[in-house]
Amino acid sequence: MSGTREEGSLSALLRAHVPPERSAGLEGVEGLETLLGKLLGKGREAWPSVTLPAETFVRHLARHLPAEGGAEVLSQLHGADLYLACACAVGERHALLSFEQHVLQKVPARLGQVAASTVDEVLQVMRQRLLLGRGDTPPRIADYSGRGSLLSWVRIIGVRIVGELASLDGRQERFDEPPETLARMLAPDDPERELLKENSRQALVTALRTALAAMPEGERALLRLHHIHGLTMDRLATMYGEPRSSIARRVMHARERLLKLTRGELASRLRLDGSELESLLGLVRSRLDLSLNRLMD
Repeated sequence: MSGTREEGSLSALLRAHVPPERSAGLEGVEGLETLLGKLLGKGREAWPSVTLPAETFVRHLARHLPAEGGAEVLSQLHGADLYLACACAVGERHALLSFEQHVLQKVPARLGQVAASTVDEVLQVMRQRLLLGRGDTPPRIADYSGRGSLLSWVRIIGVRIVGELASLDGRQERFDEPPETLARMLAPDDPERELLKENSRQALVTALRTALAAMPEGERALLRLHHIHGLTMDRLATMYGEPRSSIARRVMHARERLLKLTRGELASRLRLDGSELESLLGLVRSRLDLSLNRLMD
């Protein structure tokens, strides 16, 4: 579909996608096609590298259209921000990169007096919450309605996360799982399960939990994104604005740090010889994706 045909049918697209209970808000809106065209045009002008079909943008707009006052709302929307948020919600590569560079990286300066380590953690949590969906639930950024600036909306979320982190009494509770978790993650017919006597099982879960809590939040976030949410190195590279090779090295280093910390914890908790300890660590390594899912999600 050409750009002309897309823009010529924007009002029809909006009426097709707006919920029935809100359709009355479109009645009597003068110049609806012009309003929609301006919103779409602002987005494409502000983010020329971002590819977003007109129908996707209008469907997003329809989702947030109020039951009343449609004309006033449409005339006051932040079109460029709404366009970027919509494109991020569908995972458009250039949109994710633009969001990182032009929105997320401006948040730290607006958080007030916050320690640098906390700022890094806040940004990691924000990436996870805003840009990742869960199951059929779309990413949180899809909730942005365009009523205020995207940066202000994101900053408010960042401030809330700062408060959440400050209220935590340590970070151990994030990974609080019963010792039976590791036993459940192994298939009943797994021959390696014999490695896990009762004392070893509890020690291994405790070691993993302690190792995760000791890691920098940035590395924990990478492990979540890659191993739990299944993001590829290419997608991570786009989100972080880094070369793929750099992200791959960071994920590898995070995995190795986790295993090294776990090994140290096990060595201090269990009286195993070298071969037994390495066998147990081999089990951890082979089950890392699933064990992270159990302990971190």
